[in-house]
Amino acid sequence: MRWSECFIPTHKEHPADAECASHALLVRAGYVRRLTAGVYTKLPLAVRSIAKIERILDEEMARIGGRRFHMPALQPAEPWVRSGRWAVMGETLFRLQDRAGHNLCLGPTHEEVVAATASAELRSYKDLPQIWYQIQTKFRDEIRPRSGIIRTREFLMKDSYSFDLDKDGLEASYRRHLEAYERIFRRCGLEGVFTVRAFSGAMGGTVSHEFMIPTEAGESTVVKCSCGYAANVETAGALPGDVADEEARGAPTEVATPDVGTVEEVCAFLDVPPERIVKSLVYVIKSSLVLLLLRGDDQLNEQKLSALFDTGDLRPAHEARIQKKFGAGIGSIGPVGVEQIEIVADRALDGRRNLVCGANKDGFHLVGVTPGVHFEARYEDLRRVNAGDRCIECGQPIEVSRALELGHTFKLGTRYSDAFGFAVTDASGRPRPVVMGSYGIGLERILAGAIEQRHDENGFVLSPAIAPFDLIVTPVNWTDAAQRHSAETLYASLVEQGVDVLLDDRDRSPGVKFKDADLIGVPLRITVGPKGLASGTVELVDRLEGSRRDLPIAEAGELARKRLSAAVASS
Repeated sequence: MRWSECFIPTHKEHPADAECASHALLVRAGYVRRLTAGVYTKLPLAVRSIAKIERILDEEMARIGGRRFHMPALQPAEPWVRSGRWAVMGETLFRLQDRAGHNLCLGPTHEEVVAATASAELRSYKDLPQIWYQIQTKFRDEIRPRSGIIRTREFLMKDSYSFDLDKDGLEASYRRHLEAYERIFRRCGLEGVFTVRAFSGAMGGTVSHEFMIPTEAGESTVVKCSCGYAANVETAGALPGDVADEEARGAPTEVATPDVGTVEEVCAFLDVPPERIVKSLVYVIKSSLVLLLLRGDDQLNEQKLSALFDTGDLRPAHEARIQKKFGAGIGSIGPVGVEQIEIVADRALDGRRNLVCGANKDGFHLVGVTPGVHFEARYEDLRRVNAGDRCIECGQPIEVSRALELGHTFKLGTRYSDAFGFAVTDASGRPRPVVMGSYGIGLERILAGAIEQRHDENGFVLSPAIAPFDLIVTPVNWTDAAQRHSAETLYASLVEQGVDVLLDDRDRSPGVKFKDADLIGVPLRITVGPKGLASGTVELVDRLEGSRRDLPIAEAGELARKRLSAAVASS
């Protein structure tokens, strides 16, 4: 293709709203344009890259026996009500009504649709196993769309679904998907991809994993240990730092703490460290009040709380309701003497002695409080993991870092099969609920992740496997007949050899052409200039290696093609 025939609106300026490198570079390189918050138009270069990613996905899904479908983005409410997710998804779900008043939604995922379809078609164990997949636009009403195409309200996802007769079958399907995902990310040129244990959330199921790449642009926080333990912070467990307590005393002592409410204020007023404070939070969970207790230097992990109570229906209680129940404001409440309310304490409080908590009396706290002596609680993992904690598997210090999620896999079990009556007859003729898995990959996230991993002050570079073009032929001066003829000849030769090549046929300055070539992510550039032509050479600029060298004109095309093949083979 010729540059003049391809719409590539590059910009020099850094976008004012760009939050990460991939966001800025995709705008500057003419890949995307923002329409509104979390909604982007993909321009020709992005379309070409996404198409190459889609081709890799198709090939790898076919390799594990996947059949491609195309399911509707517009879905009736009934299947979502039947699964229970019409309520659970809350405001994340885009909802609308048709002219007849029927409730509809724009699908963020397709478990309901695929379960309803499969339950009508698959009747016998002989029909299993099956893997169905699609590449489809999804919609989620994100509270805070950010980071360009990384976290959007409309996005392209490969979602697949496995159907098996039993858990052993699901395990095999799940393993095939994990292996396929590793190949997909490697073929797309991504480096350092790792898996973490993850939170299943509204999807349901008991086991899920996320595929991550390390980058500060990521919206996820992950925990890793040298022993191999890795988890999203939403589900990660860790051992808090050791603390030393004095021996337990008698009854707690009430101490006046006027105008003191936060952990920091209590610590300063009583001259105690935060790890000796019992932080009390009150949540409404499924309409009931629950008192949650954490160490003063810890934060509540709402995802763990949601998983613990198996609901997304939870929120902090309003101050008025807290005052009515405890007789004090949120900064002065505690577990001692509280009745008729469930108390759940984080495990970091188990076995502690002589702590400080609110006295359920405004302006007062209790000192010398010992869990298990002065109050009873159910102990669970509620806390958000912190840097400096120790691994729950080996006890060594953990690393907490930012990462970008590329894909998510779920062992759904029979969660959707039960909801839709999706069963097949086994070899003995008895009905068995089908065991399902769900597996997703974000196509735009692959593109953004590749840019986050390989960019510099000049632009970014993509693997030939997903770059919009393999190579750019750039004549220094298009109006020069000799340069134009050599560039045209080289371009035609490369096209004949199957290279996806872009010819820069613009009458622009060399500086503009070189900057644009570096900016738009194409891995190789062949420069045709007057000095090289005089000696029978052209210059090959390799953005992947960061190198440049002169090649004989007659051999340039073949050598460039071999370099591209080697780059693809190494990924």
